[in-house]
This record gives sequence, C-alpha cells and structure tokens, in this order.
Amino acid sequence: MEQLIFSLNATVPIFLVMVIGYVLRLLHVVDEPFIRTLNSFNYKITLPVLLFRDIAESDFYSVWDTKYVCFCFLGTLTCIVVIWLTAGLLYRDRTRLGEFVQASYRSSAAVLGIAFIQNIYGTSGMAPLMIIGTVPLYNIAAVLILSFTGPSSHGFSRKALKKSLLDIARNPIILGILLGMVVSACQISFPVIVTKTVNNISVLATPLALIGLGAGFEGRKALAQLKPTAVATLLKLVVQPALFLPLAIRLGFREEMLVALLVMLGAPTTVSCYIMAKNMGHEGTLTSSVVVATTFLSSVTLTVFLFVLRSLGYI
Repeated sequence: MEQLIFSLNATVPIFLVMVIGYVLRLLHVVDEPFIRTLNSFNYKITLPVLLFRDIAESDFYSVWDTKYVCFCFLGTLTCIVVIWLTAGLLYRDRTRLGEFVQASYRSSAAVLGIAFIQNIYGTSGMAPLMIIGTVPLYNIAAVLILSFTGPSSHGFSRKALKKSLLDIARNPIILGILLGMVVSACQISFPVIVTKTVNNISVLATPLALIGLGAGFEGRKALAQLKPTAVATLLKLVVQPALFLPLAIRLGFREEMLVALLVMLGAPTTVSCYIMAKNMGHEGTLTSSVVVATTFLSSVTLTVFLFVLRSLGYI
C-alpha cells in the first residue's frame, strides 16, 4: 500500500493539473491563441530557466554521467531503428508510415519528464542528461523518417534536415542546459537578486506547462485511426519501458536516473510530433490520435511502472 500511495502521489497530481487545463478550455477561460502563447512561453522561457537553475546549482563534475547519456542515446536509437524497420515490413498504409513511427518513439521528455522528476525529488534531477541524449536524436530521426515516407514524399529532404539541425542548435531547452553546465563547471555564483529572480521564473515552468498540455487536449481525434493508434500507444507506453528498464537496472541506474529513463521510454507522445508531421506534408490525423491516446492512458501505465520499481526498491 505504501508503494501504491507513492506511485499515485507521483502521477495523479500531474494529470490533475492537466485536467484543470482541459476544464479551463471547456469553460472558455482560455482559448486557442492563449494556449499557443502559453506553450511558446513555456518552451522558450520557463523550462530553459528551470533546467539552467537546477544544473547551475549542482556540481557538474559529480552530476555528469557519460554512461547514462550514452544509454539514453543508444536506447532511443534502437527504438527508432527497430520500430521503423518493423513497421516498414508490416504496416501496409505507406501514407501514414512516417506518422506511425514518429508517434511510437518520440516522448514528451522535456515537459512531462521534468514534471515527474520534480514531483518526486523536488528538482529536475537527471532529466537534463536524458534530454541531451534523446532530444537532438528525436528531431533528426523525425526529419529523416517523415522525409522518406508520406503521401507527398520525394525522398530525403536536405532542406528539412538542415532546418532541423539549426532548430536543435537554437533549441531554448538545449541552450538552457548547456549554459547551466558552463556555470556549474566554472563554479560561477550569482548575486541573491539574480538567484531569486531565476527561482521566481523557474517555479512557473511545471504548472504552466501542464495546464498548456491539458488545455490543448483534443479527445475527439482519438477516435480516428483506432488500430494503428492502439499499436503505437502500446509500443510507446508499455513495450519500450518493459524492454529497456530491466537493462537499465542491470547497468546500475537507480532513483532519478531510472525515473528519467521511464519518462524517456514510456511518457506520452509529444505534441510537437503533430506540428512536425503537418509541416512536412503529412495528414497528421494518426499522430494527433496517438498523442491523445498516450496522454490519457499514461496516467495508468506510468503509475504501474512506478509502483513496480518502487516495490522492488529501485526508486
């Protein structure tokens, strides 16, 4: 019972804040332009500041873990390659193949990853290292997959890949992490005024991000493409964490590292999948369906995985 309560306390408050965002949208307290502005504000300001603060205040030389970053990268790469090859052989609808593959591997690592670890441990913990190992790969792989598949695919798009690389280099979250590493490695200290200002901005990150996710939730789209949506959801929320978490445990990862890996492997599909798919000429219906389904069902699957890990003493 103690482990179950711990798991529920870790997951339920996060999804309740998302429900509040959804209710606010239904009550017309917030609208679509506000949601877009809020998501942009979180992505460009609050989340980068939060990550910067947590890394800058830590001891870089004790926090950095090359083995962990490599595991995140190689685990993500393996998921992408296996899903792409398997789907290419078995999935008959070639026009939606790229959407299926991207939605099956790409997690909401930054927003929900930070939220979960903060809710359990009070800081973003190992989320920045997990983000470094996965987010750049997420974007590059998505460009390649969506370029080679889809109704209007003409093969590899050098222009799209170049744009993706530039977007990674200018990604506010990546920049916040790197800047925090520099400050931590150089042991730079700031005046109290600066520190308190940064803290005041960073505390906004998690609640505003979750409200934005909940307010943008579109339940009706989950009714489209039920069969591929169910398969992609199963891969995203159950199969990947079930396969890779035992390996992570065997390699000695525990506590915050393991929670960050759980998020990397089993968090809901990120909304940016839909945006990228639409911008690269794909229909987007399957992607939006998987986003909705994984967001809704992850409240159950993440709770179960946390309960199991907690019961076995790994977190």
